[in-house]
Amino acid sequence: MTETTGLGLPKGILACLFDLDGVITKTAVVHAAAWKRTFDAFLRQRDGTDFRQFDDITDYDEYVDGRPRADGVRTFLASRGIELPEGEPDDPPDAPTVHGLGNRKNGLVLELIREGGVEVYEGTMRYVAAVRAHGLRTAVVSSSANCREVLRSVGAEHLFDVRVDGIVAADRGLPGKPRPDTFLAAARDLGVERQEAAVFEDALAGMDAGRAGHFGYVVGVDRVGQADALYAHGADRVVRDLAELLERP
Repeated sequence: MTETTGLGLPKGILACLFDLDGVITKTAVVHAAAWKRTFDAFLRQRDGTDFRQFDDITDYDEYVDGRPRADGVRTFLASRGIELPEGEPDDPPDAPTVHGLGNRKNGLVLELIREGGVEVYEGTMRYVAAVRAHGLRTAVVSSSANCREVLRSVGAEHLFDVRVDGIVAADRGLPGKPRPDTFLAAARDLGVERQEAAVFEDALAGMDAGRAGHFGYVVGVDRVGQADALYAHGADRVVRDLAELLERP
């Protein structure tokens, strides 16, 4: 039997769907840094000294955070009026293509993770443990192709009954956030209806996905002072840390 009392969730929620970067692990800042290095190098080579830098807060939040890697490249470049050939998924990182830039960014992310390691948000770990103790099912829903390795590196893989990440999405042909398809797939895999699932996200694209999917509850996790934007993009409630949900209704 499931019970949401003390979890900060409405009645009827049977499952929790968690984003990875910025919700479970402290890797959003690593992704932002990798995107900045990738785009700044590209723009500097393209525009010379007149290039306008990638802003690792506003540009990151608006155009790439939470999106599949290639979608992030397309969306940001489109904001600058730039269009590149798609290329192939295995393009080398120096290829002037969408996939080439995406692969350059991924290589930088892995390098930064190897150098600095991965940390979890302890409040999230407490919340996930409480959710599972109350009988709710759990899933991790991430656009990252490195999701499984990251969870394993912090000993958290066993805490999630289902994983829908960048690899699973590609295998199933699921469009990424801001479309709700990956969250909907996770709910199906858990055997619950969309209105019986709560979504936990820090990215604006993830908020859009939660709203578009008509889930039972959408929690925005505000790590960077964007509570108003999270509400505007569909959050039912915004917290700075998921442990807050254990402290008050």
